Amino acid sequence: MGKESVSEMNGQMVESLIRDFIENDPANTLENGTGEKAFTDPLVGFASGADPLFEDFKEHVGPFSVTPWELFAVTFRDMRINVEELTVISYILPQTQSTKKDNRKEGVYPSERWARARIFGEKVNDALRKHIVRCLADRNIRAIAPALSPMFSRRISARYGFSSTWSERHAAYAAGLGTFGLCDGLITPAGKAMRTGSVVARISLEPTPRPYRAHQAYCLYYAKGICGKCIKRCPVGAISESGKDKSACADHIIPGTSRFVRENYGFDGYGCGLCQTGVPCESRIPLSAKDRADAEESAGDG
Repeated sequence: MGKESVSEMNGQMVESLIRDFIENDPANTLENGTGEKAFTDPLVGFASGADPLFEDFKEHVGPFSVTPWELFAVTFRDMRINVEELTVISYILPQTQSTKKDNRKEGVYPSERWARARIFGEKVNDALRKHIVRCLADRNIRAIAPALSPMFSRRISARYGFSSTWSERHAAYAAGLGTFGLCDGLITPAGKAMRTGSVVARISLEPTPRPYRAHQAYCLYYAKGICGKCIKRCPVGAISESGKDKSACADHIIPGTSRFVRENYGFDGYGCGLCQTGVPCESRIPLSAKDRADAEESAGDG
């Protein structure tokens, strides 16, 4: 394949194709027979493939974490690729107001809309991943969606338990889109009730500035020692002041919620999301600009 036509694509164009897909493509649906959308108003960010955070993830999450260079080089059998030529395109797909409202009312199992957003919404996410790769390919720009790559697999982190070779949330963190909360969810400007995805491409796009230094800067509990509402929202006690027990959470999801979804909503699915709704960070960053600055200063002092 010839040299990528990087001059024909810029960050604004990439953001526009993502927004257009979510706004107009019929694939964006909860599949509930009404044509109701699964997601609304995406956020988009970019990280350099050379960002040292991707190497740091190997140390902090596990050596099985793959970098943008590894993904690209193996996929396209191009060991000569310069990591500086790669960009990680990351996006946030916020849940709709209706989905959040429904799930906010629940106390043990997910609402039907939330369960649909987990299952059929991820089909939307996969369709968007493929759409981005296809649109870039049309411009002779090689790209790969890590979550759809044969290199993607589930793993166990010695430090964090259930993990994977590529984390969409960590990619979003690197792309300036949010920081982690007490329940391990990513708090973004659109809140924590969302899904996220990414694509690695041989294209030079200006990285999105990260308006934070600490990886938990947007969480009220970590920044100010208050809130902790996600602890009470968890129906199985998987969240505490020490963080999230991934095993307890997983045991609730399957078989607990999967059985409930099948018996009550009539499709094979699962989900929960109670800790992502009915909390201050559901739809926004819950800290003021001053609070964020103070939290960053404290993190720096530490």
